[in-house]
Formats: sequence, C-alpha cells, structure tokens
Amino acid sequence: MNGMLLLIYSGFTINLVLQCALGIKGIADSGTPFNTSSFAKLSLIFCVTIIIWFLFSQLLYPVIAGIFVFVLIFPLSIILYDSGEYLIFKYIFKKEPDSDSIVSFPGGLTAAAAFICVNIANNFLEVFLMAFGFVSSLFFINMIIREIRARAALESVPVFLRGKPLVLVTMGLLSLVLSTASILIFRMIDVG
Repeated sequence: MNGMLLLIYSGFTINLVLQCALGIKGIADSGTPFNTSSFAKLSLIFCVTIIIWFLFSQLLYPVIAGIFVFVLIFPLSIILYDSGEYLIFKYIFKKEPDSDSIVSFPGGLTAAAAFICVNIANNFLEVFLMAFGFVSSLFFINMIIREIRARAALESVPVFLRGKPLVLVTMGLLSLVLSTASILIFRMIDVG
C-alpha cells in the first residue's frame, strides 16, 4: 500500500468522531488551552492504537480467528487507554486526569482507530502511519474548530448560532468534506 495515501486516509477517517459529534469536547470553549495533558492524551491514543494492532493482528488473530477477535478490540482498547491515562496522570503529572480535555471519549476513539488499523494495516509502518494520521487529524480538527469559534466571537453571528450550535454546524460540514475525501482515498488504496 502507498504509505502517504494510508496516512491521509487515516486522517480523513476521523470523520467518525465528527459524524457522531461525540469525541470532541472542550472545543466549544475556545479558552481551554491545548496543554501538556492534551498532548499526553493524544500520544496515549497513538501508543494504544499500535499496541492493540500488534496484539490482535500479530498475536491473537492466528490463534483466535473470527468475529470474537473484533468483539474484544473495543473493551480491551478502552481498558488499556484508561489504565494508561491513570498511570500517566498519577505518576508523571501527579494530579487527576483533566475532565475538560479536547477529547471526551478517548477510549472509544482509540477503539475505532485500532479497529480500522487491524482491518487495513499489514505491517508496523502502515499502522504507525495510520495512528499518526488519527492523532494529527484530531489535533488539526481541534485547531480548526477553535479558530472558527474565535472568529465567530469577533464577527457578527446571529444570536441563535452563537456557541455550540455553530460548532455543531461546523462539525457537520467538516464531516461531509472528510467523509467524501475518505471514501475517495479508500478506493485508491488497494485494501485486500
């Protein structure tokens, strides 16, 4: 597979988060800073995605093939993410995990990213590129929506669109663009 197309595809596939409008939190507050705990959470999503891919595609799939493997991806990735977040915040940051972070359900995002990687990626380089694409697209979507919120505060926006309605409309439009690009790139990648 072409690595660059795989990276771009994984970046555009984050529209799953946007379509459900759950996964991005704290963006409605443009005052919430992008701090080290946000980067720690993004890097944890990256690492857990790679670990889950290795566990399921290299170790468990030859032993337990079938749908049972795919059913285990979701709870195991959520457990791995939550335990990693607890350990990082308890022993490195020495505080409780932020409840107001950029991602509201990171275990679910990690599970979706791992599921896509297990189904598409064939080697470590491909899963590395896809995990990087997922994490970087979360970062860029966060920045895009923050910028729209900041500009909307300066512009004359109708009262009924201020705040969260404008974010939801933006997320819907971004979702349409990203899902179309994701489908086109998926057809260009030779998956099989």
